[in-house]
Amino acid sequence: MLGDETGGVRHGRRALILVENLSVPFDRRVWQECLTLRDAGWEVHVICPAGGKRDTEREAVIDGVRIHRYPLRAATGGPAGYLREYGSALWHTLRLARKVGPVDVVHACNPPDLLFLPARWLKRRGARFVFDQHDLVPELYLSRFDRGEDLLYRAVCALERMTYRAADVVLATNESYRDVAVSRGGRRAEDVFVVRSAPDTARFRPVPPEPELKRGKPHLLCYLGVMGPQDGVDYALRALARLRDELGRTDWHAVFVGGGDTFDAMVELSRRLGLADRVEFTGRVPDADLVRYLSTADVCLSPDPRNPLNDVSTMNKVLEYMVMGRPIVSFDLKEARVSAGDAAVYAPANDESAFARLVAMLLDDPEKRALMGKAGQERIGGPLAWRNSQRALLDAYAAALSAGARGRAGTGPRR
Repeated sequence: MLGDETGGVRHGRRALILVENLSVPFDRRVWQECLTLRDAGWEVHVICPAGGKRDTEREAVIDGVRIHRYPLRAATGGPAGYLREYGSALWHTLRLARKVGPVDVVHACNPPDLLFLPARWLKRRGARFVFDQHDLVPELYLSRFDRGEDLLYRAVCALERMTYRAADVVLATNESYRDVAVSRGGRRAEDVFVVRSAPDTARFRPVPPEPELKRGKPHLLCYLGVMGPQDGVDYALRALARLRDELGRTDWHAVFVGGGDTFDAMVELSRRLGLADRVEFTGRVPDADLVRYLSTADVCLSPDPRNPLNDVSTMNKVLEYMVMGRPIVSFDLKEARVSAGDAAVYAPANDESAFARLVAMLLDDPEKRALMGKAGQERIGGPLAWRNSQRALLDAYAAALSAGARGRAGTGPRR
């Protein structure tokens, strides 16, 4: 078993994973962690919100993982909406955690940085706490709300500090996040483990392209991902308008796959820019349809603007473009370069005209597109492969259990 080879994890352990911002198994990173732990002999439970169109059952056992879901209305508008959402999520999480019962490890995935509260309640009952930092919430706040370092900003900084202090070990998605955990969070370097997100290569495999998806145009451009204020879909749309107006390129159709709280605003922006006849918004689609679009795309778009969050974050869409062998146009962000390397070309940060010029350059150079696609697949199969993160995840769990053994002189969770 994998657990016998990595960190000496014993069979029969129970883990509880807490997620608030996505349902499971829709959250691919969390689902890969669940399956890795299951294969290492852990009994895995997950508490998460129910999805809207999928992951709707209140309780399900999928591939041996027991998932407990609760109803949650996602926030809209400003910070007050998030306070209502998070209050409801915390109540349901505590309710379901009592139902699950004692566990050896509670594994909380942010955002928000509030899940340390149920985690701390479980720690008092013998669990160890693994903090899985998916986002830097203070940077997310600055990037999303444009309110500066106000009272709410100071509050989210305080919550992050409390989460770091409560955790036995921290999982970081990249080295930039690891540096923050050590420098800002005051964590020892040996207690922070880099567990990179990686696409599931069994689910994401290229299929033959379908020219009809190009809607009669020679080229298809594709965006995949969340559509929120910080995700840059507006930058992509303005860049496409410049591709048409400044460069005279009308030989393309674009598909934007995904949803989010700015989805309707982005559809309206495409209309205002006169792009409605050549930009298609699909919403969220099944994996099979996503693979069809990516397999047909000539160029994929990663328009995340440089801001305090994006510059140091690993973008899942970049990794998914790479596993499908697609060339990428990105703004020049620190962690985008770490992930994509030669699989992307990089426009100066937030420069929409330069972004458009790079798209045009790639459309005219099929040989470069092929080389970039191959480079991305090689990176996903090598240094960015999930197998490397599996080992780091299990090492982190072993370290958490060791911390518990040192701190409690061999006591375990109260059964």
